[in-house]
Amino acid sequence: MANNQHETLSGVLIDADTGLSLAQLCRACSVHAEYVVELVEEGIIQPHGEEITRWYFPGLCIQRTRKARRLQSDLGINLAGVAVILQLLDDVDELSRRLNELEP
Repeated sequence: MANNQHETLSGVLIDADTGLSLAQLCRACSVHAEYVVELVEEGIIQPHGEEITRWYFPGLCIQRTRKARRLQSDLGINLAGVAVILQLLDDVDELSRRLNELEP
């Protein structure tokens, strides 16, 4: 007899402009607040708000934080290198977008 157990997954949709607190970003990316602070100091992600207790992050910071963590863990790249790589990837995306706009 087949066992018909179903696993239910749930989640939250976050658009690019949705603001996340520091704690929410840490939970979403499975990182410590100290790591996020290092990413901010390196310019990899930019929070809105002056004080760390009032920081909130656009939804796109989830993707950048996860990419940064993967680059460090998988390739052993330091944060300065991660910042350069992510900037280059952003540049490639922007050039690709511009090229697509030029095509008929």
